[in-house]
Amino acid sequence: MDKHAPAADPRLDQARRLLDDADLGLAELARAVGLSATYLQRRFRQQFGISPAQYRAQRRLAGLKQGLRAGHDVTRALYDAGYGSPSRVYENGAARLGMAPQAYRRGGDGLEIRWSLVDTALGQALVAVTERGVCAVLLGDDAQALAADLQAEFPRATLQRVDAGRDDFLAPRVRAVADALAQAQGSVPVELVGTAFQQRVWEALMRIPAGETRSYAELAASLGMPRAARAVARACASNRVAVLVPCHRIIRGDGSLGGYRWGLPRKQALLDAETRQHPSARRKQA
Repeated sequence: MDKHAPAADPRLDQARRLLDDADLGLAELARAVGLSATYLQRRFRQQFGISPAQYRAQRRLAGLKQGLRAGHDVTRALYDAGYGSPSRVYENGAARLGMAPQAYRRGGDGLEIRWSLVDTALGQALVAVTERGVCAVLLGDDAQALAADLQAEFPRATLQRVDAGRDDFLAPRVRAVADALAQAQGSVPVELVGTAFQQRVWEALMRIPAGETRSYAELAASLGMPRAARAVARACASNRVAVLVPCHRIIRGDGSLGGYRWGLPRKQALLDAETRQHPSARRKQA
């Protein structure tokens, strides 16, 4: 244990329990637990990895999901979850659901996902898109296994394979992903669907320059959460968008590769390719 880390404050757990039951703003929450708003904001983030507002948003979104899964109509579900108006769920909720609330309530039924396979230097890649953008990039050697993984991610969506990406919307995104996997320049719009904490980690990953690495601890420290290395590792493992969200640039503190959802040989190949392309980049290790 870090001897310099502040001791756990039971009032922070009290604050979290209050947020589980009520939609409290920061000032009101601070008064309820006898802390200043500034102290509560800082220490809550240190202890739980997210701010009280982000925790409250996660709880609200979880309530929305529960209501939709229970079969409640969207209006009832969003008001029961604490959204003040229908527009709020689309501003703050639909982006993290990854689909419209109606589609989520049906387990993705009605959502259209087009996908294609492309050969890359790393083997086959399955690229899947919704009307919003790339929702998955899966790597592997078995086309059937990749298709099964996509089905598992979106079990009740309508999945349409488009051979060679022959589609006005899909084709340029497939080419852009292939370029990214080949270390070519260019950007691909992605949709980050996850918790507030996961999104913070994934966004931080995308700020790591090609040719550089960080340890889990370094990434956690960059987020202002030096004790959250394990949580950062879990967020990296939850990433479903290979290479575009470059979790391959995260290694262990001793310099070893750590884990990688799509296999350590691919992780090593990606790092080697980036090192060759960016020889002056500084490799960071703990």
